[in-house]
Amino acid sequence: MKKMLSGLLLAACCAAPPVHAASVADVLAQPAVQGPQALRAVLQDVTRAGPRLVAVGERGVVLLSDDNGSSWRQASVVPVSASLSAVQFVDARNGWAVGHAGVVLHTEDGGEHWRLQLDGKRAAALELQAAEAAADAGRVAAAQRLVADGADKPLLALHFSDARHGLVLGAYGLALATGDGGRSWQSWMGHLPNPNGLHLYAVAGQGSALYLAGEQGLLLRSRDAGEHFEALQGPYDGSYFAAAVLPGGRLLVGGLRGKLFASDDGGASFRALANPVPASLNGIRVAGGQLLLANQAGMLLRSGLDDFVPRPLAVSDGLPLTAATLAADGALVAVGMAGARRLAPSSSSSTAD
Repeated sequence: MKKMLSGLLLAACCAAPPVHAASVADVLAQPAVQGPQALRAVLQDVTRAGPRLVAVGERGVVLLSDDNGSSWRQASVVPVSASLSAVQFVDARNGWAVGHAGVVLHTEDGGEHWRLQLDGKRAAALELQAAEAAADAGRVAAAQRLVADGADKPLLALHFSDARHGLVLGAYGLALATGDGGRSWQSWMGHLPNPNGLHLYAVAGQGSALYLAGEQGLLLRSRDAGEHFEALQGPYDGSYFAAAVLPGGRLLVGGLRGKLFASDDGGASFRALANPVPASLNGIRVAGGQLLLANQAGMLLRSGLDDFVPRPLAVSDGLPLTAATLAADGALVAVGMAGARRLAPSSSSSTAD
């Protein structure tokens, strides 16, 4: 049941169907399949690595574009075939990706070659070790269940403040931190006020402020770069799938049915923002001085940063979008159920290159 739930969880969050074709052991042991079918894969996230675009998705697919999204090719080495849910680069060469089976992958060459740093089995063992050290009987029992379940634990979000310090998050409240670029990891579940193990879908930060968002209206805040967290009184009891911090410090959180909220006081209070498209928000990103929101209806909402005045762009004929970013030439690039789509730099229509 938990294996099916983890697939459905990622589907609800990021619009990708669950993958049942291979066991968890298989996807950890088998590298991503190379072939032309990868160019038509469901993609979960896209980001920049210097001028290069890097997209990740189902069955371990990692796609690279060195011409601003006009064409794509597969990464040379991806050691797992687990579906990947999120990717981040801290510079043009160093990046991480997370996904199903608790995988954390790292690259040092701009996404060409990836190495496995963590999987769900090891993550569960680290939480059990931390729970036993804390002498918390309830936490130990929960950690023992995680260990018994094996590696099938989706990681859904990540935040690296630099090439050494990072936090990865996912289903069942799973949270792990590293201070050495992923060479070692520590369970961070004991740092989070999340006693029910609610799923963690999104993370956003700026400076020492860090925010986590999840199901059932869960919002957590850290003022000290993730060392300690406190629960926030949020404005909504539904799930949040996306979060971002704007350059001026404004926090945005969004999720089910297109609900979108802003806070200008570090999460102490929120106000609702009018969203003209009542479809669930899968991703919020600040790129090139503008705000990009990807939604379940296959649309991008584009706005300036000072005032939220969204301009909807139909991108994928109604197929869900999961994320978007800005290419080096100013083109918008979105990913989702329809793969990767590029909008010309000067375009404000739905015409894709």
